[in-house]
Amino acid sequence: MKIRKYLPVIVLSYLLFFMIAFVTGLQNPLGAILMSQYDVSVGVAQLGNFANFIAYFCMGIPAGLMLKKYGYKFSLLVAATVGIIGIGLMFFSGQISRGLWLYFTGAFVAGFSMCMLNAVVNPLLNSLGGGGKKGNQLIQWGGSLNSIAATIVPFVVGFLMGRSAGALAAGEHPHFEIADVNPMFIILVSIFAVAILAILFVDIPEAETFETRDALQQIIGNREEKYSCFSFRHFILGSVAVFLYTGIEVSIANMTNIYLIHEVGVTPPSAGAIVAFYWFFMFVGRLVGGTLGSKFSSRDMLQFSSVMAMILILITIFTPEKITISVGRYSLGNIPVNIVFLVLTGLFTSVMWGNIYNLSVEGLGKYTSTATGFFMMMVCGGGIVPLLQGLLADFVGCRASFWLIILCLGYLMYYGSTGYKNVNRKIPVQ
Repeated sequence: MKIRKYLPVIVLSYLLFFMIAFVTGLQNPLGAILMSQYDVSVGVAQLGNFANFIAYFCMGIPAGLMLKKYGYKFSLLVAATVGIIGIGLMFFSGQISRGLWLYFTGAFVAGFSMCMLNAVVNPLLNSLGGGGKKGNQLIQWGGSLNSIAATIVPFVVGFLMGRSAGALAAGEHPHFEIADVNPMFIILVSIFAVAILAILFVDIPEAETFETRDALQQIIGNREEKYSCFSFRHFILGSVAVFLYTGIEVSIANMTNIYLIHEVGVTPPSAGAIVAFYWFFMFVGRLVGGTLGSKFSSRDMLQFSSVMAMILILITIFTPEKITISVGRYSLGNIPVNIVFLVLTGLFTSVMWGNIYNLSVEGLGKYTSTATGFFMMMVCGGGIVPLLQGLLADFVGCRASFWLIILCLGYLMYYGSTGYKNVNRKIPVQ
């Protein structure tokens, strides 16, 4: 009955879930445009993605403070308004000749908005479901929209880039600009504007009580206590694992798009379609992982998925580009067969987050909530690892740069085999 009563709030939350993934995923395909418009290196092209994710680290604590002091409705209004500002800055960066840093600023501001939305939407849905399994189910349904949005983004950007390239003379090398995707920016701003109106008029229930502790204390622990979540070795190692995992997930999609367009010579629409398959396979992997989750342990699933992803990426690195596969039936043309193995990694990266989280907070007891808060800050790995891979690609090429991802996956394999063990069981957690 409670869920039916607040159905408009749930629908609104799912719309915002979709926007979180769409705006976050936007930085990946736009990196290829930055390389074309401003003639920058692969590493510099990753700064938009870096700015978007580093905002999570900067905004995690302020977002918690704002939610605690002002509640759901006000926090959602601020987050949506900041989102319009961020998208607007990216839009205007395409209207001036030297708009690169304005674009990076817009990506950073948009990241602020996405962090605030995450900080509100997740606990809001959980409370509407009454916590427990029902609350988690509402969040999982909303999370599935993330995969759908991430699948759509490369299609949309690739289509708009392809429309621009199609206007060029035959044989002329295509040049892309941020202004090519202006229709998408306008649509996003319009959706945020509609969301603001909905937030104003929809009855959003506020939590009866908020944490009285300072948000910073929720991260570093209570000064009066001898221990915190950082007293547990397996949690510290798990924090590194989630940092690297987020970077792996984003890096594969990001570098695949740049590799296809700037090294292989695939058209932007085809590249967007191929990258979209990676996100689609992540969606499939989550469905399968959710079904099998009760049959296999988190450590076994993490080890297996890490090994399989490593194998697929090794095949990608060592398979010559001259070996191609024809998919002309779907208007994609001839693409290197190694790309097929690369996008298939989505089947295995999709299940890593939940397994890492479960292993990292196992045995933490009362320190679990503080650990979860820190986990959100470590999402910034989605900006730092792709930046490092981009800098590496400037020296060794896109395909060889995936050795960095191999190293990251090697760490996840270690964590799933040994690092997850709780060696601090004597610490009281009740």
